[in-house]
Amino acid sequence: MAVWGLNYHRSKKLSKKEALKMLEAAIESGITLYDTAQTYGPDSNEILVGELLKPYKNKIFITTKFGFGKDSSVLDSSPKRIREVVENSLKRLNLEQIPLLYQHRFDPKTPIEEVASCVKDLIKEGKVARFGVCELSAKTIEKAHKICPITAVQSEYHLMWRNPEKQILPTLEKLGIGFVSYSPLNRGYLSGKLTKDSEFNASNDNRATFPRFQPSAMEANYQIIEMLKEFGKGKNPSAKDSNATPAQVAIAYLLTKKPYIVPLFGTTNKVHLEDNLKALAVKLSDADIKAIDSSLDKIIIVGDRYPAEQANRVGK
Repeated sequence: MAVWGLNYHRSKKLSKKEALKMLEAAIESGITLYDTAQTYGPDSNEILVGELLKPYKNKIFITTKFGFGKDSSVLDSSPKRIREVVENSLKRLNLEQIPLLYQHRFDPKTPIEEVASCVKDLIKEGKVARFGVCELSAKTIEKAHKICPITAVQSEYHLMWRNPEKQILPTLEKLGIGFVSYSPLNRGYLSGKLTKDSEFNASNDNRATFPRFQPSAMEANYQIIEMLKEFGKGKNPSAKDSNATPAQVAIAYLLTKKPYIVPLFGTTNKVHLEDNLKALAVKLSDADIKAIDSSLDKIIIVGDRYPAEQANRVGK
Protein backbone atom coordinates (compact mmCIF):
# COMPACT_ATOMS: atom_id res chain seq x y z
CA MET A 1 0.00 0.00 0.00
CA ALA A 2 1.31 3.43 -0.94
CA VAL A 3 0.97 5.55 2.19
CA TRP A 4 2.23 8.92 1.03
CA GLY A 5 -1.31 10.06 0.20
CA LEU A 6 -2.18 10.03 3.90
CA ASN A 7 -0.61 13.47 4.32
CA TYR A 8 1.08 14.40 1.04
CA HIS A 9 0.13 15.22 -2.55
CA ARG A 10 -3.54 14.39 -2.34
CA SER A 11 -6.35 16.92 -2.02
CA LYS A 12 -7.71 15.22 1.09
CA LYS A 13 -5.29 15.43 4.01
CA LEU A 14 -6.15 13.06 6.85
CA SER A 15 -5.79 13.83 10.52
CA LYS A 16 -3.42 11.57 12.45
CA LYS A 17 -6.41 9.72 13.91
CA GLU A 18 -7.95 9.20 10.47
CA ALA A 19 -4.61 8.04 9.05
CA LEU A 20 -4.26 5.51 11.87
CA LYS A 21 -7.72 4.09 11.20
CA MET A 22 -6.86 3.79 7.50
CA LEU A 23 -3.63 1.92 8.25
CA GLU A 24 -5.29 -0.33 10.82
CA ALA A 25 -7.97 -1.25 8.27
CA ALA A 26 -5.25 -2.11 5.75
CA ILE A 27 -3.33 -4.24 8.26
CA GLU A 28 -6.48 -6.06 9.35
CA SER A 29 -7.21 -6.84 5.69
CA GLY A 30 -3.86 -8.59 5.37
CA ILE A 31 -1.78 -5.95 3.56
CA THR A 32 1.85 -6.28 4.64
CA LEU A 33 3.74 -3.89 2.31
CA TYR A 34 3.76 -0.13 3.04
CA ASP A 35 5.62 2.28 0.78
CA THR A 36 6.92 5.76 1.59
CA ALA A 37 9.94 7.96 0.71
CA GLN A 38 12.16 10.63 2.19
CA THR A 39 11.00 13.22 -0.32
CA TYR A 40 7.31 12.85 0.60
CA GLY A 41 6.80 15.99 2.64
CA PRO A 42 9.79 16.03 2.62
CA ASP A 43 10.28 13.80 5.68
CA SER A 44 6.77 14.26 7.09
CA ASN A 45 5.31 11.10 5.55
CA GLU A 46 8.09 8.95 7.00
CA ILE A 47 7.54 10.58 10.39
CA LEU A 48 3.80 9.86 10.30
CA VAL A 49 4.22 6.30 9.04
CA GLY A 50 7.02 5.57 11.48
CA GLU A 51 4.89 6.65 14.41
CA LEU A 52 1.63 4.99 13.38
CA LEU A 53 3.12 1.70 12.17
CA LYS A 54 5.61 1.28 15.02
CA PRO A 55 3.39 -1.22 16.92
CA TYR A 56 3.15 -3.38 13.78
CA LYS A 57 6.70 -3.14 12.43
CA ASN A 58 7.48 -6.79 13.13
CA LYS A 59 4.45 -7.93 11.15
CA ILE A 60 4.84 -5.75 8.04
CA PHE A 61 7.42 -4.45 5.55
CA ILE A 62 8.04 -0.72 5.19
CA THR A 63 9.84 0.37 2.03
CA THR A 64 11.34 3.80 1.48
CA LYS A 65 13.47 5.68 -1.05
CA PHE A 66 16.43 8.02 -1.51
CA GLY A 67 17.31 10.09 -4.55
CA PHE A 68 16.69 13.73 -3.71
CA GLY A 69 18.68 16.40 -1.91
CA LYS A 70 17.54 18.45 1.05
CA ASP A 71 15.96 20.59 -1.64
CA SER A 72 13.43 18.16 -3.10
CA SER A 73 13.78 19.68 -6.55
CA VAL A 74 17.39 18.50 -6.72
CA LEU A 75 18.31 14.93 -7.67
CA ASP A 76 21.06 13.55 -5.42
CA SER A 77 22.07 9.89 -5.20
CA SER A 78 25.64 10.54 -4.14
CA PRO A 79 26.93 7.99 -1.60
CA LYS A 80 27.13 10.74 1.01
CA ARG A 81 23.49 11.68 0.50
CA ILE A 82 22.34 8.03 0.38
CA ARG A 83 23.93 7.37 3.76
CA GLU A 84 22.48 10.55 5.21
CA VAL A 85 18.98 9.63 4.03
CA VAL A 86 19.26 6.06 5.32
CA GLU A 87 20.38 7.14 8.78
CA ASN A 88 17.52 9.64 9.04
CA SER A 89 14.94 7.29 7.55
CA LEU A 90 15.83 4.59 10.08
CA LYS A 91 15.15 7.07 12.88
CA ARG A 92 11.95 8.48 11.39
CA LEU A 93 10.56 5.00 10.61
CA ASN A 94 11.61 3.52 13.98
CA LEU A 95 13.45 0.71 12.22
CA GLU A 96 16.74 -1.06 12.83
CA GLN A 97 16.89 -2.12 9.17
CA ILE A 98 15.08 -0.90 6.05
CA PRO A 99 13.42 -3.98 4.44
CA LEU A 100 13.66 -2.58 0.90
CA LEU A 101 15.44 0.62 -0.13
CA TYR A 102 14.77 2.13 -3.56
CA GLN A 103 16.59 4.73 -5.59
CA HIS A 104 13.66 7.06 -6.26
CA ARG A 105 14.94 8.65 -9.48
CA PHE A 106 18.06 8.36 -11.61
CA ASP A 107 20.75 10.90 -10.76
CA PRO A 108 22.67 11.98 -13.89
CA LYS A 109 25.54 13.18 -11.69
CA THR A 110 26.11 9.80 -9.99
CA PRO A 111 26.80 6.63 -12.02
CA ILE A 112 24.34 3.84 -11.22
CA GLU A 113 27.27 1.55 -10.41
CA GLU A 114 28.30 3.94 -7.64
CA VAL A 115 24.75 3.99 -6.30
CA ALA A 116 24.50 0.19 -6.31
CA SER A 117 27.90 -0.16 -4.61
CA CYS A 118 26.82 2.16 -1.81
CA VAL A 119 23.59 0.22 -1.21
CA LYS A 120 25.57 -3.03 -1.33
CA ASP A 121 27.75 -1.71 1.49
CA LEU A 122 24.67 -0.67 3.49
CA ILE A 123 23.31 -4.20 3.11
CA LYS A 124 26.60 -5.62 4.41
CA GLU A 125 26.36 -3.24 7.36
CA GLY A 126 22.84 -4.51 8.14
CA LYS A 127 21.13 -1.14 7.71
CA VAL A 128 19.32 -2.22 4.54
CA ALA A 129 17.95 -5.66 3.66
CA ARG A 130 17.19 -5.32 -0.06
CA PHE A 131 17.85 -3.00 -3.01
CA GLY A 132 15.28 -1.59 -5.41
CA VAL A 133 15.12 1.03 -8.14
CA CYS A 134 12.37 3.17 -9.63
CA GLU A 135 11.62 4.25 -13.19
CA LEU A 136 14.95 3.19 -14.71
CA SER A 137 15.58 1.95 -18.23
CA ALA A 138 16.18 -1.76 -18.80
CA LYS A 139 19.83 -1.06 -19.61
CA THR A 140 20.42 0.81 -16.34
CA ILE A 141 18.62 -1.88 -14.34
CA GLU A 142 21.03 -4.47 -15.73
CA LYS A 143 24.04 -2.31 -14.83
CA ALA A 144 22.86 -1.87 -11.24
CA HIS A 145 21.92 -5.53 -10.84
CA LYS A 146 25.46 -6.63 -11.72
CA ILE A 147 26.82 -4.66 -8.75
CA CYS A 148 24.07 -5.26 -6.19
CA PRO A 149 21.24 -7.72 -6.86
CA ILE A 150 17.93 -5.89 -7.25
CA THR A 151 14.90 -7.32 -5.46
CA ALA A 152 12.24 -5.13 -7.07
CA VAL A 153 11.73 -2.40 -9.65
CA GLN A 154 8.99 0.10 -8.90
CA SER A 155 7.56 1.92 -11.91
CA GLU A 156 4.22 3.21 -13.10
CA TYR A 157 2.18 0.53 -14.87
CA HIS A 158 -1.55 0.35 -15.48
CA LEU A 159 -4.13 0.12 -18.25
CA MET A 160 -3.31 3.65 -19.43
CA TRP A 161 0.48 3.18 -19.31
CA ARG A 162 1.62 -0.22 -20.59
CA ASN A 163 5.09 0.83 -21.73
CA PRO A 164 6.91 -1.37 -19.16
CA GLU A 165 5.74 -4.40 -21.17
CA LYS A 166 8.14 -3.53 -24.00
CA GLN A 167 11.55 -3.75 -22.30
CA ILE A 168 11.22 -3.62 -18.50
CA LEU A 169 9.17 -6.78 -17.86
CA PRO A 170 11.26 -8.99 -20.20
CA THR A 171 14.41 -7.74 -18.47
CA LEU A 172 12.99 -8.47 -15.02
CA GLU A 173 11.99 -11.98 -16.07
CA LYS A 174 15.50 -12.62 -17.37
CA LEU A 175 17.11 -11.38 -14.15
CA GLY A 176 14.56 -12.76 -11.67
CA ILE A 177 13.49 -9.35 -10.34
CA GLY A 178 10.04 -8.49 -8.99
CA PHE A 179 7.92 -5.59 -10.22
CA VAL A 180 5.99 -3.18 -8.01
CA SER A 181 3.40 -1.32 -10.07
CA TYR A 182 2.77 2.11 -8.59
CA SER A 183 -0.41 4.02 -9.43
CA PRO A 184 -2.14 0.84 -10.67
CA LEU A 185 -5.34 2.89 -10.94
CA ASN A 186 -3.62 5.83 -12.69
CA ARG A 187 -3.78 8.01 -9.58
CA GLY A 188 -7.43 7.15 -9.00
CA TYR A 189 -8.69 7.74 -12.52
CA LEU A 190 -9.28 4.07 -13.31
CA SER A 191 -11.61 3.78 -10.32
CA GLY A 192 -14.18 5.56 -12.47
CA LYS A 193 -14.90 7.98 -9.63
CA LEU A 194 -13.12 10.97 -11.20
CA THR A 195 -14.62 13.07 -14.00
CA LYS A 196 -13.75 16.21 -15.95
CA ASP A 197 -15.39 18.17 -13.14
CA SER A 198 -13.16 16.73 -10.40
CA GLU A 199 -11.03 19.37 -8.69
CA PHE A 200 -7.51 18.95 -7.28
CA ASN A 201 -6.00 21.14 -4.59
CA ALA A 202 -2.93 22.61 -6.30
CA SER A 203 -1.22 23.18 -2.94
CA ASN A 204 -1.29 19.48 -2.01
CA ASP A 205 -2.19 17.42 -5.09
CA ASN A 206 0.26 16.92 -7.94
CA ARG A 207 -2.53 15.82 -10.27
CA ALA A 208 -3.45 19.49 -10.67
CA THR A 209 -0.37 19.94 -12.87
CA PHE A 210 -0.47 16.60 -14.73
CA PRO A 211 -1.56 16.82 -18.41
CA ARG A 212 -3.65 13.66 -18.10
CA PHE A 213 -5.71 15.19 -15.30
CA GLN A 214 -6.79 18.32 -17.09
CA PRO A 215 -10.58 18.44 -17.74
CA SER A 216 -10.37 17.91 -21.51
CA ALA A 217 -8.09 14.88 -21.13
CA MET A 218 -10.18 13.35 -18.35
CA GLU A 219 -13.29 13.69 -20.49
CA ALA A 220 -11.62 12.20 -23.58
CA ASN A 221 -10.17 9.25 -21.65
CA TYR A 222 -13.45 8.32 -19.97
CA GLN A 223 -14.11 5.84 -22.77
CA ILE A 224 -11.69 3.54 -20.92
CA ILE A 225 -13.92 3.64 -17.86
CA GLU A 226 -16.94 2.78 -19.99
CA MET A 227 -15.02 -0.15 -21.46
CA LEU A 228 -14.08 -1.42 -17.99
CA LYS A 229 -17.66 -1.12 -16.72
CA GLU A 230 -18.90 -3.19 -19.63
CA PHE A 231 -16.09 -5.72 -19.35
CA GLY A 232 -16.64 -6.12 -15.59
CA LYS A 233 -20.20 -7.39 -15.96
CA GLY A 234 -20.47 -10.81 -14.32
CA LYS A 235 -16.76 -10.90 -13.47
CA ASN A 236 -16.93 -10.69 -9.66
CA PRO A 237 -18.75 -13.61 -7.99
CA SER A 238 -18.34 -11.98 -4.56
CA ALA A 239 -20.32 -8.86 -5.54
CA LYS A 240 -24.08 -8.62 -5.00
CA ASP A 241 -24.64 -7.89 -8.68
CA SER A 242 -21.75 -10.16 -9.76
CA ASN A 243 -20.13 -7.21 -11.50
CA ALA A 244 -16.52 -6.10 -11.07
CA THR A 245 -15.88 -2.38 -10.69
CA PRO A 246 -13.41 -0.59 -13.01
CA ALA A 247 -10.88 -0.52 -10.17
CA GLN A 248 -11.23 -4.27 -9.60
CA VAL A 249 -10.75 -5.06 -13.28
CA ALA A 250 -7.70 -2.77 -13.45
CA ILE A 251 -6.03 -4.43 -10.46
CA ALA A 252 -7.00 -7.95 -11.51
CA TYR A 253 -5.46 -7.23 -14.92
CA LEU A 254 -2.06 -6.56 -13.32
CA LEU A 255 -2.29 -9.58 -11.02
CA THR A 256 -3.08 -11.81 -13.98
CA LYS A 257 -0.44 -10.35 -16.32
CA LYS A 258 2.58 -11.68 -14.43
CA PRO A 259 3.00 -13.60 -11.15
CA TYR A 260 5.77 -11.26 -9.98
CA ILE A 261 3.72 -8.03 -10.21
CA VAL A 262 2.60 -6.31 -6.99
CA PRO A 263 0.01 -3.54 -7.56
CA LEU A 264 0.84 -0.67 -5.16
CA PHE A 265 -2.34 1.31 -4.67
CA GLY A 266 -2.92 4.07 -2.16
CA THR A 267 -6.14 5.36 -0.66
CA THR A 268 -7.50 7.63 2.04
CA ASN A 269 -10.92 6.01 1.96
CA LYS A 270 -11.83 2.73 3.66
CA VAL A 271 -14.59 2.02 1.12
CA HIS A 272 -12.07 2.34 -1.70
CA LEU A 273 -9.68 0.04 0.17
CA GLU A 274 -12.34 -2.63 0.44
CA ASP A 275 -13.30 -2.18 -3.22
CA ASN A 276 -9.69 -2.59 -4.33
CA LEU A 277 -9.15 -5.72 -2.24
CA LYS A 278 -12.19 -7.37 -3.81
CA ALA A 279 -10.16 -7.48 -7.01
CA LEU A 280 -8.74 -10.72 -5.58
CA ALA A 281 -12.09 -12.36 -6.36
CA VAL A 282 -11.89 -11.35 -10.02
CA LYS A 283 -10.30 -14.13 -12.04
CA LEU A 284 -9.32 -13.16 -15.57
CA SER A 285 -8.42 -15.69 -18.24
CA ASP A 286 -5.77 -15.29 -20.91
CA ALA A 287 -8.62 -14.57 -23.32
CA ASP A 288 -9.86 -11.80 -21.00
CA ILE A 289 -6.42 -10.19 -20.94
CA LYS A 290 -6.18 -10.33 -24.72
CA ALA A 291 -9.65 -8.80 -25.02
CA ILE A 292 -8.72 -5.92 -22.70
CA ASP A 293 -5.42 -5.32 -24.51
CA SER A 294 -7.19 -5.38 -27.85
CA SER A 295 -9.72 -2.79 -26.68
CA LEU A 296 -6.96 -0.57 -25.25
CA ASP A 297 -4.99 -0.75 -28.49
CA LYS A 298 -7.88 1.00 -30.21
CA ILE A 299 -8.00 3.86 -27.71
CA ILE A 300 -5.73 6.89 -27.97
CA ILE A 301 -4.80 8.09 -24.48
CA VAL A 302 -5.01 11.86 -24.19
CA GLY A 303 -2.43 13.72 -22.09
CA ASP A 304 1.08 12.78 -20.98
CA ARG A 305 1.49 11.04 -17.63
CA TYR A 306 3.93 13.68 -16.32
CA PRO A 307 4.72 17.37 -16.95
CA ALA A 308 7.87 17.76 -19.06
CA GLU A 309 10.28 18.33 -16.16
CA GLN A 310 9.19 15.17 -14.32
CA ALA A 311 8.98 13.15 -17.53
CA ASN A 312 12.64 13.94 -18.12
CA ARG A 313 13.55 12.14 -14.88
CA VAL A 314 12.21 8.70 -15.82
CA GLY A 315 13.40 5.93 -18.11
CA LYS A 316 17.09 6.84 -17.78
